[in-house]
Amino acid sequence: MSSSKVPAAENTLRILQYLATRRGPVGAGAIAAALELPRSSVYHLLAVLERNGFVLHLVEEKLYGLGVSAFELSYAFERQEPLARLGRPLLASLVDRLGESAHLGVLQGQDVVYLVEERARYRPSLATDVGVRLPAHLTATGRALMAALPPAQVRALYAGPQTFPTRTGKNPITSYGALKETLGQVQRLGYALEQDEVTEDFSSLAVVARDHTGWPAAAITVTFMTHRVPEDRWAQILGAMHQSANELSRRLYGTGATTPDPGV
Repeated sequence: MSSSKVPAAENTLRILQYLATRRGPVGAGAIAAALELPRSSVYHLLAVLERNGFVLHLVEEKLYGLGVSAFELSYAFERQEPLARLGRPLLASLVDRLGESAHLGVLQGQDVVYLVEERARYRPSLATDVGVRLPAHLTATGRALMAALPPAQVRALYAGPQTFPTRTGKNPITSYGALKETLGQVQRLGYALEQDEVTEDFSSLAVVARDHTGWPAAAITVTFMTHRVPEDRWAQILGAMHQSANELSRRLYGTGATTPDPGV
C-alpha cells in the first residue's frame, strides 16, 4: 500500500504505469493483485481514468487498456524529444541510401501523426509533412503500427462507431473486418504496404521500431512513385528500412526488434 500523502493520485499513476508495461488489456483483479490495492479502489480509479480518456474499458471482456489520452501524452513526449531527434539522422541516411523519401510516424488513437519527414532530392512533396495527421487505416505507417498491437488493443481503438474514410477512392478497408484481414497480412509479410490510397500514383512501405517491451514505438515509412520502383526492388528497400528501425530501437531503448507479433 502507498504511504503517500496523496495516495489516490499516486495509485492512479501506478495503474497507468502498470497498464503501460502490459502487452495488452488486463482485468481489474490482475491490476489490484499486482499493485496490492483493494479491488474497490482499483475500480474507482479506473472509472475516473476511463471518464478522462486515459483508460479504455472493454466491457464484454472485462479488461482495461490504455486510452487515447494516454497515447496523446506519449506523443507529446515523442514530439518534443527522443524519437524525432534520434530518428531524423537515421531517416536522412536512409533517404541518401535509397533515393526515395522517408518519414517517421506514431499512432495516436485512430490516426497516425508524422514526426519526421526527409524528402529525397528531386522528389515531390507528400501529404506526410511533420505534424500532419492521417487516418491510420489508410496509411502504411498506421497499418504497420496496428499490426504490432495486441488484437484487443486494436479492437479498443475501434470500439465506437466505425468510419473508414478514403482520400482517393481506392481504400480497400471499409470495415473492421477488412482492417483485421489487412493487419493479418502485414503480420505475415513483416511489413505494411499502401498503394494509391493516400496520394494517387504513390506507394509506401512501412516497418515498425519497437520499445524495450516489444511495443510498437514508431514506424519508418518509405514513399515512392509507384511506376518508378518495381516490386522486385522492394526487398532491397525493406532490408534498409529494417536496419534503420532496429538501429532506432537500439538508440532509444538498447534493443532492436521489428518483426511483428503474431495474431490480430
